[in-house]
Formats: sequence, structure tokens, C-alpha cells
Amino acid sequence: MARDDERLARSQQEPLVGGLPDVPGILTAIRLTPALGVHLRGLADELLVDDFEGATISRPQREMLATAVSAANDCFYCMDSHGAFASALLERSEAVELLPLVDEIKQGSSEGFDPKMQALLHIARTVRGEPLDLTAADVAAARDAGASDQDVQLAVLIAAAFSMYNRIVEGFRARTPPTPEAYRARAGEIAEHGYSDARVASLPGRS
Repeated sequence: MARDDERLARSQQEPLVGGLPDVPGILTAIRLTPALGVHLRGLADELLVDDFEGATISRPQREMLATAVSAANDCFYCMDSHGAFASALLERSEAVELLPLVDEIKQGSSEGFDPKMQALLHIARTVRGEPLDLTAADVAAARDAGASDQDVQLAVLIAAAFSMYNRIVEGFRARTPPTPEAYRARAGEIAEHGYSDARVASLPGRS
């Protein structure tokens, strides 16, 4: 089944778990309780938005790592939303020539990325699948390609956190839009304000 067909089929599934807020994707968990929302949004900011001392990878690259992990986990909501956020950030940084790389990631490819990002994508995908398969050679390859220890730390943290987010969405079978275009309106808000800002937290439950 082609990726677009898989996305459409997923969008037609109904939530399995009762009592969920009537919103799509991870917003179902974020809106279950106020405290849970604070922690889930805060974790996303820590890993994808806020300064991480010693890291050299950019916000768009961090979003791309989240997109890659979500794509490998077949979580269309997280894959498409974070792909949209990465795209919005690339557009704001006037790096539109890199936009096709977002689609490459969704297909499980690292084609077109520089060696450092290829190595970090490999680390993130490995940790997502089987963490004990990650080797010292994988980490050394990332370091040799220019990654800092903190870049590797972020790749591991993003892989672990987004596997959790993905499993929440799919475990609930939360509603998932049928097309990536559904995420564009929210992408600009996330690119501007991050995940925990009150202006974003108060937005309607669109994706």
C-alpha cells in the first residue's frame, strides 16, 4: 500500500479508547489533564525548541529527527505534523531549497543530507527500533562527521520521546487527518512560539 493510501486508511479509523477529548493526535493526551498537557508540551520544547547547551543542530533539524522517528513508527499524525513544523521553520530561515528533504525523511531515506545529519538520523532510527543495536561505531561516525556529544544526546532523546508520543497516538487510535496539508495552519504558530506558549496552548484543537 502506498504511503498516501496508508495515511488515508489510518484517517478513517475511530479512537479505540473511550473518554478522550474530541481533538486529533497527541492533543488527546495533552488535553486529558492540565498537568499532563504541561509536561508533554514542555518535553517537546526541551527537545525541539529550547537551547540545548553544546548542541549544534538547528530547530529544523531537530524537527526532522522527530519526523524520521515518527515515520519509522508509522505514526502519520506525528510524522506529518512535525514534517510541517520543520518545513515552516525552513521557510522562515529562507532555506526553502531543503524542503524536499522532509519528504525524503518520510520515506525512510537520508538522501541529500550532509554526513552529520545522516549519522544522527541513523542513530535516531536505531534507537527507535532497538536501542541495544546502537554501537560505539555509530556514535563515533557522528562525531567524525561533526556532531557534538550533545547532538548525539538529542538524537537519542528525540528518538525515545517521540516513540512515546507515537505510541500514545496509535494506542488511543487518536484521530489523524487524511492529508499533510491539514497541519499547515498550526505549523506557523509552532514555528513562531514553540509548544508551551499560551498563544499556542489556547488554539483550537486543529492540527
